[in-house]
Amino acid sequence: MNIYVGNLSYETTDETLRSIFEPYGEVNAVNVIIDRNTGRSRGFGFVEMQKDEEAKAAISELDNKEFEGRQLRVNEARPKPERRSGSENW
Repeated sequence: MNIYVGNLSYETTDETLRSIFEPYGEVNAVNVIIDRNTGRSRGFGFVEMQKDEEAKAAISELDNKEFEGRQLRVNEARPKPERRSGSENW
């Protein structure tokens, strides 16, 4: 299951984000989103967990929890919408 984690501190790294999810189960991947222009965190990221039950437990426990001075927003990630190319609009 892919999990959205919002309201992260700009100092949060993939490693620190992984550390709060690992107690709930196997973490497959972590990705704190970085701004291309500034090289700084954009304040949100994604965590992929192996088992849905463990992911749901993590969401339940970590949503609204304080981490690095911020109240986390944690929920199941929605699928990324398909991008339409400009030529389709003609």
